[in-house]
Amino acid sequence: MERMPPSPAPVTLRRCVDRWAVSPPAMDAVAALFAFGLMVLDVPGLAREDNSLTGPTAALVFTAGAATLLLRRRAPWVPFVVALGLMGWLHELTMIQFALYSLGRFRGRRAAALATALYTTTAYAYFNLPGWPDRHGDTLSDFLSLVVPIGVLAAGVGIAAYRHDLVAALEVQHREAAVRQAVQEERIQVGRDVHDLVGRELTLLAVRAEVLSVRARGEAHQQDFEELADTARRAHRMLNETIVRRTDGAPGLDGLAALAEESERMGSPVDLEVAEEAKALSPLRQTAVHRVVRECLTNATKHAPGLPVTVTITVDDADLRIEVRNPLATTPPAHAPVSTGTGLVSMAERVTTMGGTLDATRADGAYVVTATLPSGLR
Repeated sequence: MERMPPSPAPVTLRRCVDRWAVSPPAMDAVAALFAFGLMVLDVPGLAREDNSLTGPTAALVFTAGAATLLLRRRAPWVPFVVALGLMGWLHELTMIQFALYSLGRFRGRRAAALATALYTTTAYAYFNLPGWPDRHGDTLSDFLSLVVPIGVLAAGVGIAAYRHDLVAALEVQHREAAVRQAVQEERIQVGRDVHDLVGRELTLLAVRAEVLSVRARGEAHQQDFEELADTARRAHRMLNETIVRRTDGAPGLDGLAALAEESERMGSPVDLEVAEEAKALSPLRQTAVHRVVRECLTNATKHAPGLPVTVTITVDDADLRIEVRNPLATTPPAHAPVSTGTGLVSMAERVTTMGGTLDATRADGAYVVTATLPSGLR
């Protein structure tokens, strides 16, 4: 008996479920359920120690508290405040761990450090109030040995995840930029080929028309040959202008500020210095500068996250000099950066094809990339 093909409706539904299962709302729902499950384990003890709550009412309170974790991406301070309230009212320390992790994960190092300090200060104030359970430490030393590691560990794990997300996002942007750059370079190369081939033919046409015009001097066709030569020259000029406009569309020095802002958003501040003379560079050289600086900032963010980067672009006589310097990281990144290992090679190839040199060294506790190529200004 022939089997019927599966209906498209269940297949579509399964795909939708699979996509939702890995979506951010699904991850937030899992975190909320997990936090609720851990807090529910304390319900029997709360029913015995806190006369204001029974088992069912404590479960309802924990449900409401865990539900605030659904806001941990858009408003992570909400579950944090709720967690502080639960800690003071029911002496519940589970929720605060999820809240601190969420702040570190979605708001970064500064927010996590501030939240950890607020958590420790608030917990110390609770400790000095009468009625704090002995199981959370009957001395300040015991209390700190319990409370502080909880906050620091949760916030630290969140910050590490935040860094990992930044690197992953940067990798995606880098790949997209590489694709756009490849397309742009291909267009420029096609434009150059068209310019070389068609321009040569137009030049020959103009020269040939001028020769025929000279030979036909005094005859009826002289003016026709002169107009043909003028038309060929105009077409050649239009071709040149088209190629220049196409090259001008590539990113140049004007795009360096955007690169610096993007790097600062990723946690690596950039000190950008561009000599006034460099603004007169040709569009092709400006594109090379943009590409080298972009690749260097990407590498600095991956291998030395959070450290400042200095970018200096100068013109010395007939040479254009690009220097990108960043301190070496004292400790390796929490996660090994994803890298194809071809960025430095592609930079070197671009600089070499323009008659320049590229050098990458470690000196005086810093990683320095120096590119030197003809400026074309003299």
